[in-house]
Amino acid sequence: MTTTTPEQSVGATRGLPVLGPEGTRLLRLLDDTFEAWGTAAGARPMTMPPLLPAADLARLDYYDNFPHQAVVAAPLDLERRATEPFSADTGCFPTAALEPAALGLPSASCYAVYLTHQGTRVADDHLVTICSWCFRKETHYEGMRRQLGFRMREIVAVGTREHAENHLAAFTARIHAFAAALDLPLRKEAACDPFFDKGGSKALLQRLTPVKHEFLYEDLAIASVNTHRNFFGDRCDITLESTGGPAFTSCVAFGLERWLSALTRRHGDWESATRAVLDADARLRADASLAAGPVI
Repeated sequence: MTTTTPEQSVGATRGLPVLGPEGTRLLRLLDDTFEAWGTAAGARPMTMPPLLPAADLARLDYYDNFPHQAVVAAPLDLERRATEPFSADTGCFPTAALEPAALGLPSASCYAVYLTHQGTRVADDHLVTICSWCFRKETHYEGMRRQLGFRMREIVAVGTREHAENHLAAFTARIHAFAAALDLPLRKEAACDPFFDKGGSKALLQRLTPVKHEFLYEDLAIASVNTHRNFFGDRCDITLESTGGPAFTSCVAFGLERWLSALTRRHGDWESATRAVLDADARLRADASLAAGPVI
């Protein structure tokens, strides 16, 4: 039986990935590996909903900063559906047949973490790890490299500024070590995703001190480390138990399908890529300095 790469097996799916048994095994292996990094550092595993109230995302400036990626969901208006039916020609329901779109499909897993913690007090060193479906409208879609719907594992720090910064430093080292063990050459580059208002003083600070760095294989970003300072702490009223001040946040993100694409491109097929991940994980576990996970 021929083993296929993600690009071959997906085909023209309009950004909706399909994985067979081999790809599913590798995706789960990767997710288990990244989740274990988080739990070893003390992160609490959580499960978040795939949709969030659009009003909550709007409070976080999501639709101002990422309108080009935004995807929303709306139920059918049952009274209007009879007169505005589904069109086989366009493959769509007309907008008149829909109720208002009050639900958003977030483009990153971590938004749900901040909204879940809104109005709460947290320890100085709080950590959460989640894996959620994420959604991004793109100008084009390409295999496992660029999808409409994909899975993202994140490890999120909520606490003091020092905690948020140390979180990123520790996991940056972990990503570099894992990539080296995988024989997967990555380069780290500053990105410019605008978590802050593009026209405000925080936007200027972001340009001077980047808030996001991506890890790229060839031209593909497969992981990122992101600092949000106290932006989400302020917007969601997340405060520190120790001081009562706003919490700082940071997150480490892994686009799982993008890792599949990078690994199969590098190692040739599903079997070789899976073996590379198993071998790399075993080598890192044997390394006393990394066996217990990042020290936060």
